Amino acid sequence: MTGTAQSSLRAFWAVLGRDVFVTGREMPSFLAQVLVQPVALLFIFGKVLGQLGYTQPGYAQILLPGMIALNSFLVALQNTSFPLVLDFSFSREIEDRLLAPLPITWVAVEKMLFGALRGLFAALLMFPIGLLMLGNVAWDLSGLPFAVLCMVLGSLVGGTVGLTVGAAVPPRRINIMFAVILAPLIFTGASQFPWAQLDQLRWFQIVCAFNPLTYVSEGMRGALLPDVPHMAPWVCLLALLGACVIFGALGIKFFLRRALD
Repeated sequence: MTGTAQSSLRAFWAVLGRDVFVTGREMPSFLAQVLVQPVALLFIFGKVLGQLGYTQPGYAQILLPGMIALNSFLVALQNTSFPLVLDFSFSREIEDRLLAPLPITWVAVEKMLFGALRGLFAALLMFPIGLLMLGNVAWDLSGLPFAVLCMVLGSLVGGTVGLTVGAAVPPRRINIMFAVILAPLIFTGASQFPWAQLDQLRWFQIVCAFNPLTYVSEGMRGALLPDVPHMAPWVCLLALLGACVIFGALGIKFFLRRALD
C-alpha cells in the first residue's frame, strides 16, 4: 500500500471514529430517536392486540424479527440521509470533510458506513427489548448467524438508500420526500407479516418485492423461525447484495455531483 493510500485510510478511520465518538456523547437523544417507533409498534401489535385477542397466538414471534429488520434498515437510512442534507445545506460541514486528505468517494462511503453502524446498533438493541417485552420467544438459534448477516446487510442497504436520498433530494424537499416514502417503506417491507403468505394478495406481494426491507425481514424470519413460510435464504442474500451495489453506486454518483457543484 502506497503512502498516499495509507494516509487516506488513516484519515477515513479518523473521521469515522470521530462520528462514532460524537454518537457516544449524544447517546440519550440517539436512543430516543431509534427506539420509540419500533418499540411502540412492537408493543401495540405484539403485546396489546395479542392480549385483546385480535391477533393469533404466536404472532409476536413472527413480528419481532421484522421489527429488528425494520430498525436496522430504517435507522441506517435516516441517519445517513438527514445528516447529509444538513451537511450540504445549513451546517456546511461537508466542506470540512471534503478538505480531509482522502478521496471524495471515500467521504461518501464513510457517511454510508456510519449510518449503517447506527442502524446495526439500533437493531441489536431490539433483541433484549423484544425478549423482555414479549416474554418467551422460541427461536431456532442455529439460524442466528444468518439472521445477523441479514441484519448487517440490511443496515448497509439502508445506508446506501439513505446516501442516495440525501444526495439526490434538494434540502427544501427532504421532509416531503420522507412523508411520501416512509409509511410505504414500513408497511411494504414484510416486517409485520410473512411475505410468502400473501398469495391471496398477489398484487401487494409484487409491490413488497420491490422494497429492500422485505428481504431483510424475510431473511431474519426464515433464519429464526424456519417453520414459518418464508423466502429462500439465497434469494434474500442475492437481493440485498444487489441492492447494496445498485444504491451504493447511485448514492456515490449523486454525492459526487453535489460535492463538485
